[in-house]
Amino acid sequence: MVACGGSSDSPPGPLARHFDDMYIAAIPIDQKQSVVQSQQDYSVAKMEQAKAEADYNDATTQLQIARNDAQAAHLNVSSAVSSKKSADASGDQNRINDAIKNLHTAEDMAKAADARVRYIDTYRNFLHRYLRYTQENTYYREAQFEGAKAQLAKQNNIQPKGVSYDAFPGQTEERQHRTQAAKERAEHDKQATLGKRDEWLKIQHQADIEAGKPSNFPDPMAPKVAGPEPAAASSM
Repeated sequence: MVACGGSSDSPPGPLARHFDDMYIAAIPIDQKQSVVQSQQDYSVAKMEQAKAEADYNDATTQLQIARNDAQAAHLNVSSAVSSKKSADASGDQNRINDAIKNLHTAEDMAKAADARVRYIDTYRNFLHRYLRYTQENTYYREAQFEGAKAQLAKQNNIQPKGVSYDAFPGQTEERQHRTQAAKERAEHDKQATLGKRDEWLKIQHQADIEAGKPSNFPDPMAPKVAGPEPAAASSM
């Protein structure tokens, strides 16, 4: 599992209290609707967490590619500067004009590449935060599942030794609060990421005009034409 954040944003720890399934095994299934539903919610939360981790890992690769692209763009600027010096030395005005245009294009593309790195870096940080939210949510759903089992046993006058039924609601409430706080932090980071995306799109558009052709760089937060959006980009 990816370790997200530092000391002020440490990964959530496991639940302190669990309720053994064996104590409710004999209870008829028609009394277990809340247990079944909470178990399903827990399973979905685990799948969402796995997807968030996969998205985060993919963003790490995207960031490295963007950095490589930016490095190449700056090398193009260096080449354009050399070409401009050579054109100036030749005194050929046509060559000079072409060299000036190529240099401006290279500089604009480099600026766009740098803006894209900032965007993808911020996007990756958002996914970092979003992953943390899904981790918190998984434990919250697990707490609901454990609480549902305990509540069912209590309703059927089952009292395992050493089990305190009063502790389960508090555990669920604590995990709910943690999850909500993590969700709000992720939403804040998402908005910051959208801002960086807008900055990049504007700079890239200008560079594309200068180059005379559209770029085809991947945009992980681009609106999807059809079908559901990836959880990390749309389910906040």
